[in-house]
Amino acid sequence: MRKFLLATLLAAGPLCAQTYVIKNATVMTVSKGTFKGSILVKDGKIAEVGEKVMEPQGATIIDAANQYVIPGIIDCHSHIAGDGGINEGSVSVSSMVDIRDIINPEDIAIYRALAGGVTTANILHGSANAIGGKTLPLKMRWGKDAQGMIFEGATPGIKFALGENPKRAGNPTGGAINSGVPPRYPATRMGVEDVIREAFVEAKAYKAEWDAWDANKTGIPPRKDLKLEALKEVLEGKRFVHAHSYRADEILMLLRVADEFGFKIRTLQHVLEGYKVAKEIAAHGAGASTFSDWWSYKMEAFDAIPYNAAIMQKKGVLVSLNSDDAELMRHLNSEAGKGMKYGGLSETEALAMITLNPAKQLGIDNRVGSIEVGKDADLVVYDKFPLSDYAKVQKVLIDGQIYFDRDNEVSGRPNKKAEKQKLIDKEKTRAPQGAPTRRAGQ
Repeated sequence: MRKFLLATLLAAGPLCAQTYVIKNATVMTVSKGTFKGSILVKDGKIAEVGEKVMEPQGATIIDAANQYVIPGIIDCHSHIAGDGGINEGSVSVSSMVDIRDIINPEDIAIYRALAGGVTTANILHGSANAIGGKTLPLKMRWGKDAQGMIFEGATPGIKFALGENPKRAGNPTGGAINSGVPPRYPATRMGVEDVIREAFVEAKAYKAEWDAWDANKTGIPPRKDLKLEALKEVLEGKRFVHAHSYRADEILMLLRVADEFGFKIRTLQHVLEGYKVAKEIAAHGAGASTFSDWWSYKMEAFDAIPYNAAIMQKKGVLVSLNSDDAELMRHLNSEAGKGMKYGGLSETEALAMITLNPAKQLGIDNRVGSIEVGKDADLVVYDKFPLSDYAKVQKVLIDGQIYFDRDNEVSGRPNKKAEKQKLIDKEKTRAPQGAPTRRAGQ
């Protein structure tokens, strides 16, 4: 049944790329205010935005009267579309592995994310390692292959992790030994810091080797080390660090290690005690990607508060709200609305935390995150105020193509149900397959 649903949705695919005019909508641009007006979408880009726009001959008109249009939602921390597991827990430093290699474009969570207005997601490695695997953002282009989902030109990343998760794997009284996996270093918070520092001592020496060879390119080049290659890219500013973190003391520790080796933490993920050290985070230049109101689900989360995002933003930190969960990412719009209740954020500030701010954190704000001429036409149409629990996504465009349409989805359900039943009935009437007959002499 599940395979049938996937096949049906994939066969439907997005509607053909064409010129659209979304008119009579409340347009929430995030970067340039909110107004009643229209958007012209042409060649996959936002061609014009205003109270009135040119309507080219042959353009498809989407009448969004009494509806709202926002930029596509961007989830800065997700694990969907990862096939075969997202943790390489056997070693403390797994910077040689790559999420790119296990993207599953048929993961139904992609379509469900679309139905929640998500157009881009940062797909992260797990948090069992002090230094985890390589990461990258995807566009939710349901129906494309794995390569077709990758956000072209986006700066790749790498996952770090502090605290319970990486140290638990090495704890001789913890999960590793109980699961039959031999314990590994580190088993303490001090050890996690040491692992990160030692890895960058090696990476710095590795980079110096390559820099010396690149200066004249004579003789045999240094031996390539895939583990250190990714960390060399971090030192060169070519790969972003996204660091799983909770406690204030460990956040400060990581910022100091990064300062010591001359690189920046791009985002602190979870960062539930970020409000305690917001000034230090801002001074380093790190972003914060947090939950709206999760707390007390583990020991490290006991000091979390729902005012965290607003406090950090007011202290000068670039803040986004993420899901870390396939179900939660379907209603990030209402998660953003909580920022208005807890912390008194404005509508625009709250909406920015799931659109423009994560776009800046991922270095893709020149293309997505706000409704501006020249940016990718990644747009979401809601029937009600987008930060409301009652708002439902009506249409989702990515690169100017409609990838989700609620009307088509609902009207097409009877046909899908009938086709599904036909396949079930056909399967029931098939003769059972016995074991192959053994021939004489075999």
